[in-house]
Amino acid sequence: MATGESELPSDLADVDILGDDTHSIIVRADAAHSRGWFNNAPICPLLGQHHVAHVGIMQAWSPFEIIRRDQSGTFMLACFHGEGVILADGNWKKIRAGQACLQPPFVMNSLKCLPGKPWHFAWVRYQESRETRPIVSAISPVTGPFDAEPLRASINGLHSECMGANAPSALHHWSELIQHYVMRFAQPHQSDSRLWRVWQQVEAELAQPWTLSKLAAIACMSEEHLRRVSRKELGRSPMQHLTFLRLQRARHLLSVTDDKVEVIAKTVGFESIGTFSNTFTKWIGWRPSEHRRAIATGETPVARNRPRL
Repeated sequence: MATGESELPSDLADVDILGDDTHSIIVRADAAHSRGWFNNAPICPLLGQHHVAHVGIMQAWSPFEIIRRDQSGTFMLACFHGEGVILADGNWKKIRAGQACLQPPFVMNSLKCLPGKPWHFAWVRYQESRETRPIVSAISPVTGPFDAEPLRASINGLHSECMGANAPSALHHWSELIQHYVMRFAQPHQSDSRLWRVWQQVEAELAQPWTLSKLAAIACMSEEHLRRVSRKELGRSPMQHLTFLRLQRARHLLSVTDDKVEVIAKTVGFESIGTFSNTFTKWIGWRPSEHRRAIATGETPVARNRPRL
């Protein structure tokens, strides 16, 4: 799949293209989420206990496409039939049946169907603030294997209960199950302990000039084996995951400190402000200065680019 970049219009807006053959069921935490296709969705305030904005099940066909310039919360998608693509880490990634994808908040997000192919998935979208740490952690995968059926069944159960008896005890149990399955993927307890050791040390010392050989030494494995384990557990190469951690820390520092962009770049391990700015723009969707301006003004940053399929 091509990963070349193309410039988009500077006024790129959020996009909701569903298509006549696309169908969904949705449960939202409150009436604040009122896009046209959300209007008939039942409301379950108990979702808000875990900062969940909405959950749903989508049966999508081309020309289905969603674009969010500044996704205001972590987004998990778990596919149970067909395949589609999602924009992650600045590139398009295919998500097939039996796989899930976890997107951090406050980045540009886009997902779409491939021509002639169905894409059926369950999703959970959180509502988070820029100043707090999201559920995405140092060992959270971007993509990986995941059985979507329990999550799908839980969302179906919540929706049915909302539309039927609407009993608080049942709503509570369905909501807890949904959160449980998200956390099973987002914070896996069964991940390789050697990876946990690597990223725990790296997170504490992001400014260090980390190389693949240094990371492999911490893990006590060869560079090639570290690559394989990292891709299996996290859906990224070790150096890609290092970039992800650096940019997540940079995004947090831009939100909660007044440090200059140059200082933040060095704090998270970028020697060149140009490299930092370009990498931030590719992965997040806009420049660091625009991210900080958005914090001050409350306005959504302008999305800079999106890779071609």
